[in-house]
Amino acid sequence: MKHSAPKNYDPLQISLHWLMALLIIAGFILAWFFADMPLSPDKFKMINWHKWTGITVLGLFFVRFGYKLIRGTPIVDPELPVIQRKLAIGVHHLLYFLMFLLPVVGWLMSSAKGFAVVYFGVFKLPDLIAKNEQVGNLLVSAHELIAYTLLALIVLHIAGAIKHQLIDKDSTLARMLPFLNHK
Repeated sequence: MKHSAPKNYDPLQISLHWLMALLIIAGFILAWFFADMPLSPDKFKMINWHKWTGITVLGLFFVRFGYKLIRGTPIVDPELPVIQRKLAIGVHHLLYFLMFLLPVVGWLMSSAKGFAVVYFGVFKLPDLIAKNEQVGNLLVSAHELIAYTLLALIVLHIAGAIKHQLIDKDSTLARMLPFLNHK
């Protein structure tokens, strides 16, 4: 039996959205900082923080996606033009897919490069594939491509939210920022 879609996001959905957004931004910032650093203990520390951030995003993805399946997602405003509704739905689907794919490919990359993922320096996660430098190099490229694709979609997502708030003056952004609560 299919339940009807909720009218708005609930506090858990909103909290998971913003927590994941902050973690994803932190992951990008860490990667940008350590990318050009020479090998050093500080670089390895930042790489570990980046990995921990990615694994946390992956774990929260499963919580968020599972809750989405249970509770449902508010429908896109039916008054929007069809193309905008399809674009919004497509971008959301791609965001979810990339929030899963990016950390998984990063974990695969670490495994292939022979570097364990030790979550918060305590829990050693299993290697997903055997060490293989050639595969590792391919996964580095894939990880970067996925990351920049995710970044582009995030920018599109933010631009759409700003457009709805400033140009359309509708309640779309208020669904994730309830204090905006348009009447």
